[in-house]
Amino acid sequence: MKFGMLHLFESPMGRSEQEMVDEQVTLMERAEEFGFDSVWPAEHHFSEYGFCASPALSLAAIARSTSRIRLGTGVVVLPFNHPVRVAEDYAMLDLLSGGRVELGVGRGYQPIEFEGYDIDQTRSREIFDESIEIIRRAWTDERLNFEGKHYTFRDVEVRPKPLQQPHPPIWLAALSEETFEKAGRMGFNLLLSPVFGGSLQVAKDRVARYREALEENGHDPAAHEVGALVMTYTGEDHERARKEFADPVIWYFRTFGKYVAPKVGQKPIEGYEWYTQIRDLASVVEWEQLVSHGAVICGEPDYVTERIAEIKEQIGVDHLLGWTRLGGMSDDLVSSHMELMRDRVMPQLR
Repeated sequence: MKFGMLHLFESPMGRSEQEMVDEQVTLMERAEEFGFDSVWPAEHHFSEYGFCASPALSLAAIARSTSRIRLGTGVVVLPFNHPVRVAEDYAMLDLLSGGRVELGVGRGYQPIEFEGYDIDQTRSREIFDESIEIIRRAWTDERLNFEGKHYTFRDVEVRPKPLQQPHPPIWLAALSEETFEKAGRMGFNLLLSPVFGGSLQVAKDRVARYREALEENGHDPAAHEVGALVMTYTGEDHERARKEFADPVIWYFRTFGKYVAPKVGQKPIEGYEWYTQIRDLASVVEWEQLVSHGAVICGEPDYVTERIAEIKEQIGVDHLLGWTRLGGMSDDLVSSHMELMRDRVMPQLR
């Protein structure tokens, strides 16, 4: 079992952007000190939900001050980024970090972000499909040649090339059943999350289909990882930990529901039918409901260890992306959690 940390760069009221950036970067640097395997800043735009517009910039800030921790993206939203620029930026980051990049990608889900970039959200899948193919070719081919509906390149020399060969690991964020199968078909690692509705049983079934698709398409399932994004917080006292984490978690779901869910009676965009689940969950969110869904793991170290072991066993997760820095939660609480993870949780699950 590997352990990472997700960083949303959220911006709740009462905290300046400078404070949030300083705190998030410091926590990413300290993750190596606390024995975590990876950090994963998430790309978001135009709201207090998160303002990490460039995961590459955020990771570059710690690439030279760390030496071991893997530098993941949770995720780069490909429809908002030119694919050649993504290939260049993350090849450069791979060189700066000595070959530690893990490129997580997705097609985005927030209407406010598509509107802000003046991009038709219904085209996100086709833009994504072209973009990921271009990135792989830009990393591995001497000259880039590609002709598609959205992008065309003829004999372009894309430099630099990444240090990792044939290229850095690629992780695909999956919400719909179709995307789980696509990740397997394309030979990518998988990112999933109980945070976005569903259940542990649904996740188990879809991960099984992902592994089947890997094998059916000539990819070794044992050589590919499954990462689960789970809100995770550990405290010395079980009930106090839950009190400390409850408000940040509720802040997240209410903010999230505000920006992604369709209005009642509005038809979801094709491929985003899960929005309705999120709207319903966000509108009546309760702590115990979130815990039972597997979206939140919170309590004293033995309890947290047992719950993570359950997710590993039930779903087949290899890499836990713990999401702790929510709603402006204080550095002291996050650091205390990281220390308990290092000393009392991770050693039992390695």
